[in-house]
Amino acid sequence: MKPRVAAVLAGLLLVGMPLTAPAEIQLGQLFNSIKQAFTPASQDDEIAIGRDAAATLLGASKPIDDPAVQDYVNKVGLWIALQSDRPDLPWHFAVVDSDDIDAFAAPGGFVFVTRGLLLHLHSEAELAGVLGHEISHVVLKHHLNALQKAARMDLASQAAKVGMQAKGYDSDMDAQLMDKVSNATRNLYSKGLDKDDELAADRMGVVLAARAGYDPYGLLAVLQTLEAVDPKSSSMQLLMATHPAPADRIAALSESMAAANFDRFGKQAEVQERFEGVVKGLIAAAKKAKAPAPATK
Repeated sequence: MKPRVAAVLAGLLLVGMPLTAPAEIQLGQLFNSIKQAFTPASQDDEIAIGRDAAATLLGASKPIDDPAVQDYVNKVGLWIALQSDRPDLPWHFAVVDSDDIDAFAAPGGFVFVTRGLLLHLHSEAELAGVLGHEISHVVLKHHLNALQKAARMDLASQAAKVGMQAKGYDSDMDAQLMDKVSNATRNLYSKGLDKDDELAADRMGVVLAARAGYDPYGLLAVLQTLEAVDPKSSSMQLLMATHPAPADRIAALSESMAAANFDRFGKQAEVQERFEGVVKGLIAAAKKAKAPAPATK
């Protein structure tokens, strides 16, 4: 997940109470906020949170202007999502106009793949692996749980602030303490989800791809491609900051797939020609952008 988006996502659940209000009013608001932070969100709440996050994200990175590609990715994504335990979510998929090699999801069924990552894929099975990974984050509520964890952390800092103000303390040191707590929360989300969450999404992602009829080794192929990309390149910075290293993911996923005997699904569809046919316009545009400018006399 992108760092600049992560801070926005965290803010969706964090409570912003005005510290100039009387302490008794703040305490009442705080009580209601605590109930929200510790109570599991309903599906409607989850979708609303995800919709706001998606709108914010698309405000920074617009979808590519290619209806054929968008329709294709939505059809593949929806088919994979229907194999999950949450087929009833209003799933939405989009390719965003970014050179970054990345993919990310928001609660409630919103999944995004960057143009940069799409151009590094070689088949529909690889796309299925990527989408299966992000769908798994939504199914397992990884982002939603992380947001509620951030909300609980923020509430703790607000409770301390309300308590200090009730006792008459309101020094610069108090404000600095609150800033440190808030910054710690933002930093947590700028680093992405926990490593265990990412590896769990890898494991479930290949299962969903296999259920959908794709070669489940597509995700491993993607990780091998990413392992060959210079980790210091600008296009890899977001992925490297928010995910375990591709080599670590390959090792963990290979082990779990071997233990589950995924070889029996190895002959399932890769669908290379259809994938290349749909994204040929993006490939042509990328090649044209990389071509040297004609010499001038």
